[in-house]
Amino acid sequence: MSLSSIRSIATSSLTAAQFQMSVTSANVANADTDGYTRKTATQSAVVTGGVGTGVTISAISSDVDKYLLKDLVSAASEFGAADVMVQFTESLQALYGSTTGSSDGGNSLANSLVTLESAISSLAGTPESETLKAQAVSALDDVLGQVRETASGIQGLRADADGGIADAVTTVNDQLKTLADLNAQIAAATARGQPTADLEDQRNTALQAVAAQMDVSYYVNSDNQLRVYTTGGTTLLDTRAHTLSYSEATAVTADTVFSGITVDGKDITGQIGSGTIGGLLTLRDKTLPDSQDALDALAAGLIDGLSAAYNAGSSVPAPASLTGSTTVSATDALSASGTLRVALTDSAGALGSYADLDLSSYATVGDLVSAIDGLNGVSATITGEGRLVIASEDGTSGVSLADIGAAVGAKAEGVSSYFGLNDLLTGSGASDIRLRADILADPGKLATGGLSTATSLTTGAKVIGSGESAIAAALGTALGGDTSFAAAGRLAGATESVADYAARIVADAASIASSASTGLTAKETVKQTLADQFASQTGVNLDEETARLSELEQQYSTAAQLLQVLNSMFDALLSAAQST
Repeated sequence: MSLSSIRSIATSSLTAAQFQMSVTSANVANADTDGYTRKTATQSAVVTGGVGTGVTISAISSDVDKYLLKDLVSAASEFGAADVMVQFTESLQALYGSTTGSSDGGNSLANSLVTLESAISSLAGTPESETLKAQAVSALDDVLGQVRETASGIQGLRADADGGIADAVTTVNDQLKTLADLNAQIAAATARGQPTADLEDQRNTALQAVAAQMDVSYYVNSDNQLRVYTTGGTTLLDTRAHTLSYSEATAVTADTVFSGITVDGKDITGQIGSGTIGGLLTLRDKTLPDSQDALDALAAGLIDGLSAAYNAGSSVPAPASLTGSTTVSATDALSASGTLRVALTDSAGALGSYADLDLSSYATVGDLVSAIDGLNGVSATITGEGRLVIASEDGTSGVSLADIGAAVGAKAEGVSSYFGLNDLLTGSGASDIRLRADILADPGKLATGGLSTATSLTTGAKVIGSGESAIAAALGTALGGDTSFAAAGRLAGATESVADYAARIVADAASIASSASTGLTAKETVKQTLADQFASQTGVNLDEETARLSELEQQYSTAAQLLQVLNSMFDALLSAAQST
C-alpha cells in the first residue's frame, strides 16, 4: 500500500471521527430536548480500484420504531380526551354542590330541597305564622335560584367547551401548517443529500400535537413525506395542509344548534372521536345536555307538583283576578266531572256570593267559560294568547275557586290546576323556573288554606282562613311524596320524592367525575409507559454518549498520530532524496 493511500485512510478517519464527535456532542446537548431522538452517523468504507482508501459518513439517522410511534400518537389522542373530560366533569359536579363538608350537611341541591321540606312542614304546623311563611318562601326561592344557577352553569360549561373546540381547531391548523413546512424542508434536504433526522423529530412532535387535539391516521410515503387523515379518511395533509374551519357560537342555550367542523367544505365533526376536540364534543353535545335534561325533569316535577297543590288554595285576601298559564281555545273539548265552586270574598275572606257549577254539563272549554261569565259579579274570558281570565267585576272583591270532587282532563285535575289559574311557580324548565312574583314580593300572600267546600256557605261568613294548613300540607306532600319522573339524560325513570330525584342527579354528576378521573389515570399510565419505552429506544443515554466521546477521541488521536508518522516518513524520504 502506498504512503498516499495510507495518508488518505488516516485523513478520512480523522474527518470521520471529528464528525462522529459532533453528532455525539449534539446528542449530549439535546438530551433534555422534547422530541429529540438519539442520532447516529453511519460510517462506510471507501474502496478505489478494489483497494480500501478510507472511510466516509454516508448518513445521519435515528432509530425510531414506527409502530411504537403510532401507539404513542394514538395514546396522545386518548389522553387529550380524558384530560378535558376530567376538567369539565369536576366543574359539573361542583355546580350541584357538595353533600358534605358544611355544618348543615352540605350545600347540594338535594340538601337544599330537604331544607325546603322542613320549612314547609313547620308552616303546616303553624300556618298563621307570617315568619314561617317568609322562611318557606325564602327556602323555596333559594332552591329555585339554585336550579336556575345550575342550569346557567351547565350552559356556561357548554359555551366553554365550544370555545375550547375553536381554540383546539386553531392549534390543529397551526400544527398542520408546521407539518406541511417540515415536509417541504425534508424534501429539499433530501434533494441536497443533507441529513433529515432532526427535521423528522420535529415532524413527529408536531404530529403528536395534532393527535392530542383530534384522533388521526397517518403514514410516511416512499419519498419520506408524511400524509395525515381523519379516522374517517378525510385528508388533512398531503402536498399541502387542509385546515379545519369552525365558527364558535356567539351564545349558548339549551336550544343552541352548533356549526360543524369542516375541511374543504366537508363536515368532519362525526369523524372526531378522541383528542381534546373529541372530548369537548362529547361534553358539549352529550354529557352536559344529559345533565341539563335531568335538571329540567326535576324542575318540571317541582312546577307540576307544587303548582297542582297550590292551585287548590287561596290567599287572604283573595286576588281580584286569576289568569291561567295553560293555553286553551273555546272550542277545546272538555272532559270533566264533579263541581266547581266560584266565590267572591272581601279582604278578610268573608263571603260575598258564590255558585256551584256542575262540570259534567259543559262539553267545551267555551261552555264552561260562558257559565262562569254568567255568574253575578264575575267575568270570564279567553285572551288572544289563549289564557283563561276570571275576575270580579267590581275589581275589589277577591275571586276564589274550590274543586268539589272535580276531575278535569286526562290527569283528572282540578279546574284551577287544569287552567293554571293559581300556579305557585312559573317557567317551563330549569333555566326559567321562578316563584310567582307577587308572593316573592309579599310572602304573606302565600296561601296555606283554600275556599271552604262545605255543603252550603253563608254570606258574610269567613270562608277562607289564613290559619288553615291544608295547602301547606299539600305542598309538603308534593315535595316529600312520590312524584313520577320519566327517564331523562342518564337517569332512568322512577317514582320517588323530589329530593330523592335531586340526590340522584347529584350522585350521577359525582359518578361522571369519578369515572372521568379513573379514565384519565388509566390513559395517563398508558401514555407514560409508551413514552418511557420510546425514550428508552430513541432517547439519549448520557453515560453511553460520554463513553462514546472518549472512544471517538481515542480514534481521532490514533488517526492524528498516524498522520504525524506519515509526515515524518515523508520528511525522511524528502531528506534522503535531497542528499543523493
